[in-house]
Amino acid sequence: MKITFAAIGWENLAISLLSAIAKRHGHETYLAFSAGLFNDRYNLHIPTLARIFDDNKTVLKSIEKQRPDVLVCSAFTANYQWLLWIAQETKKIRPDIKIVFGGIHASAIAEKVFRHPQVDYVCIGEGDYAFPLILEHIEKGGSSKPLPNTIFRISDGSLVHGPRQGFIQDLDSLPVFDKTIWEQHVDLSRIYFTLATRGCPFHCSYCFNSFYKNLHPGNKNHYIRQRSPEHMLKELRMAKKRYRLKIIEFEDDIFTLNKDWLRRFLPVYKKEIGLPFQCLSHPTYMDDPTAKLLSETGCIFVQMGIQSMDDDYKHAYIKRTDNTESITRALRALQKHQIAVKVDHMFGLPHEPLEAQEKAKTLYCQYPPYRVQTFWLNFMPQTEITHQAFREGLLDQTDMENIEEGRGSNFYRYSSIAKESGRLKLYKAYELIFKAIPLLPLFLVKSMNPKKMKWMPVWLLGFLSFLADVLSGLRQV
Repeated sequence: MKITFAAIGWENLAISLLSAIAKRHGHETYLAFSAGLFNDRYNLHIPTLARIFDDNKTVLKSIEKQRPDVLVCSAFTANYQWLLWIAQETKKIRPDIKIVFGGIHASAIAEKVFRHPQVDYVCIGEGDYAFPLILEHIEKGGSSKPLPNTIFRISDGSLVHGPRQGFIQDLDSLPVFDKTIWEQHVDLSRIYFTLATRGCPFHCSYCFNSFYKNLHPGNKNHYIRQRSPEHMLKELRMAKKRYRLKIIEFEDDIFTLNKDWLRRFLPVYKKEIGLPFQCLSHPTYMDDPTAKLLSETGCIFVQMGIQSMDDDYKHAYIKRTDNTESITRALRALQKHQIAVKVDHMFGLPHEPLEAQEKAKTLYCQYPPYRVQTFWLNFMPQTEITHQAFREGLLDQTDMENIEEGRGSNFYRYSSIAKESGRLKLYKAYELIFKAIPLLPLFLVKSMNPKKMKWMPVWLLGFLSFLADVLSGLRQV
């Protein structure tokens, strides 16, 4: 069969793997891609410009030209509404096409996805087992026999629920990511994304991992799994041969989780691949020996989540286990070994003391990151923090329905709570200060007082933060 994947904005590794799995089973795969310019709800969302640069008609023309039998949509909260629209319009072009939804958002609200008549199948959790069975089911004309980790609609409109099957354990049994479907749309040589590990040991209440690991109740399979160094190197050798790679980015939730794996993988990586790389880590899994090994084998960037600098709050409310001591140790080790640090900082966390922002400012001035990436809390379906906010009355039933539908401004920064308390402007002032740390002399940053910046309108603070972020992004290591 012909399979088309719909994607917006950037490369999606889940799509790359599903394409490889489909090809392994003899299918043809294609990509219908939208650049999504000015349509990024997390960083650069400007509706007026998004309408000007709208390329959705091009996406639909691609689907029409490819004439697929199946359209596959990997949904997270921010792209869910776009994918539903693409699926709806595709059904008008090809009424007999089968629409398969999967991904984090669809897994969280699987049955509710079928509110939308254009959806035929929903894959719950990782698709390694279920996806090829779904394709076989479609190819053979469908039946009412249940499929693992899948819900599908039959001709009379009723839903068939399959049994839950645990997460795949042997990642080496899977093919390497199929990057070829991205080649016309993404510069794969500039940054080559890949993944060695699945799963995370933590239960941060705002993160999808807080519910995703429990999608298969009663299953005792391990949630954290790794490809072998040999399987990882096989992919990178192929990629280096095909593309003129400049930087490799490992998208593991915590690349430094398994120190023994690093000691086996990185020396061979340095010898055979020899390219600069960047990765994600966590303060709990970063120390001096680890930073030294990363530096010696080509690591130039480490991205590390900090989110809040109030230890009591983060332990009790957002379930983060790191603390000021572990964060300080990690920053000191990375800077000692000359690895540029990108830290993630979150605004809009319910009930967080405002003093936490000043503590963060002090820390970032003491150990200046190469870049501070700021994020605003986004309530996502089935996460612990969303349920807690609903119980506390911060969200009402309409909010919950909008969150499940991936619709509208469910960011805390737009809520009446943030505006009425005056927190919004203070948050925006701190955001500007954090963005300025890599650009201005530290004595100037230390002298910046958010309370004295209240005269500035929110739009101006936001514009200056955006400008500072662009300038930081343009800097070279």
